[in-house]
Amino acid sequence: QVQLAESGGGSVQAGGSLRLSCGYTSSSYCMGWFRQATGKEREGVARLDSGGSTSYADSVKGRFTISQDAAKNTLYLQMNNLKPEDTAMYYCASASSFGHIWWQDCRFSTWGQGTQVTVSS
Repeated sequence: QVQLAESGGGSVQAGGSLRLSCGYTSSSYCMGWFRQATGKEREGVARLDSGGSTSYADSVKGRFTISQDAAKNTLYLQMNNLKPEDTAMYYCASASSFGHIWWQDCRFSTWGQGTQVTVSS
């Protein structure tokens, strides 16, 4: 059973940066980041597959970077030039063959507890 735990959220002014971290007990063919703003449904932000290929939501391309340190069992989301519309709860996610949330050809099934990111203008 994969377990995930996010950290690194907080409050930042527009234009600032944050780096989120996600520790995991084991990797999968897809690892990713999702977010959910108040009153909105959860949306995919970024993901990478076991071959190292990455995908990003259009809204964050050029600003966010997903990466991992396999030796440390840690997934990262570097968030630069943050905007107020980035305010959301951010979740680390892991995929499996029977996941029910589809995004970028991955089926996500397991989620961390979430870490809040708040961007003020």
